[in-house]
Amino acid sequence: MQDFQTVNSVYPLGDRRLQSGETLRDGQLSYTQVGQLNAAGDNLILLPTYYGGSDEGMLPLIGADSPLDPERYCLVIPNLLGNGRSSSPSNAHPEQRGGHFPRISLYDNVQAQKRLLEARFQDARPALVMGWSMGGMQALQWGCLYPDRVGRILSICATARCWPHNHVFLEGVKAALTADPTWQKGFYTQKPAAGLKAFGRVYAGWAFSQAFFRRQLYRELGFETIEALLQYWEADHLAQDANDLLALLDTWQQGDISNNPVWQGDFKSALGAITPPTLIMPGSTDLYFTAEDAAWEAQCMANARCQPLVSDWGHCAGAPGRHPADMAVILEACRTLLDSPEFSSP
Repeated sequence: MQDFQTVNSVYPLGDRRLQSGETLRDGQLSYTQVGQLNAAGDNLILLPTYYGGSDEGMLPLIGADSPLDPERYCLVIPNLLGNGRSSSPSNAHPEQRGGHFPRISLYDNVQAQKRLLEARFQDARPALVMGWSMGGMQALQWGCLYPDRVGRILSICATARCWPHNHVFLEGVKAALTADPTWQKGFYTQKPAAGLKAFGRVYAGWAFSQAFFRRQLYRELGFETIEALLQYWEADHLAQDANDLLALLDTWQQGDISNNPVWQGDFKSALGAITPPTLIMPGSTDLYFTAEDAAWEAQCMANARCQPLVSDWGHCAGAPGRHPADMAVILEACRTLLDSPEFSSP
């Protein structure tokens, strides 16, 4: 049970020119705030959201025994554009709903978040940007665009780009959804239920590791059988909007911290520009944001340490609140990062 108060707000982006050249009409950035900005403006922590999740999904990181203490920090959780809370295919300007929604990039998300901090939080410089999965990608995008404005970075089960095998994985789940004839290329009149259920089933096999299933670790989540777990994933995806899922998936697939006007595709230079103390925590059994890719990226950063999250829970090892033992390791690493002075890469 959370012992802190949350404030849910929306920041109007207006008509926002996107990296694609399109304009997001009447854009909205939804976010949650926990705790207050101090007089010095140096206690803000940014917690970007992940694929398929929202601000509520990040709340298990906060309070109790966590170093993310609302009594000490102002914690801001911005929702990804496309996730159903911020501007998305399901809630956009009427002219951009459904299949008409424009493409959104990591760069677009970080630019929107920066505008939020400028307008609502006295242009505060984040003491930490921390995220899991796509949240970690956003943290690294912040790091290379604004290295002088970010105190520290913690990227969990994420990489700075969508590497080729990750891209192929996403093609598979996307194909499962869009094969449903009800989808109608995004202009559906009824929920593409069969496609959403197929999407969830295929995704489940990637979200956890081989050892997770072999050791029957799904029982720790309350599922007696693999089929029960798969039915849960079906139900979870049936509750989401298909176009929202695909819009976020596109942001993920095209994700590359160098794919913007600043770095113009120079990936190694973008990685090298991440100079704040950075902790990279890849999942040791993550099947798509792989530990190998994350470790290579960390070596290209100026002041990064790679500390694998050793777990059989695959990508879900880093999910906020999903597995207590992994969560404890993440929060302890976060505490060390926040309390330590700068460190250098080994």
